[in-house]
Amino acid sequence: MDRTNFIIATAIILFVAFSMGWFANWLVHRFTRVRQSDVADLDRMSQELHEAEEARDQAITYLQQREAELTNQLTQTEAELAAAMDGLRAARQEAEELRHHRG
Repeated sequence: MDRTNFIIATAIILFVAFSMGWFANWLVHRFTRVRQSDVADLDRMSQELHEAEEARDQAITYLQQREAELTNQLTQTEAELAAAMDGLRAARQEAEELRHHRG
């Protein structure tokens, strides 16, 4: 094989390698290309996620307010119960004292 045949064979091999690389690159980009509908779906899903997060935050805020209200009502009810029990205890003692004075 002389020098000219070697250069031609090398050029053909390099051209074939280049062509195969270009074709492989084209295939990769063809199958991994992001379609506009996919981008639109991602935008829609991100908007829905944002709305869901806002709704979650509002629900958490509402539940925290409601919990504070119920805790306050429970504290008031417990205070009223304690006052009623103290009043009942005092009334029973007074009734017991009156029974001892009459009896």
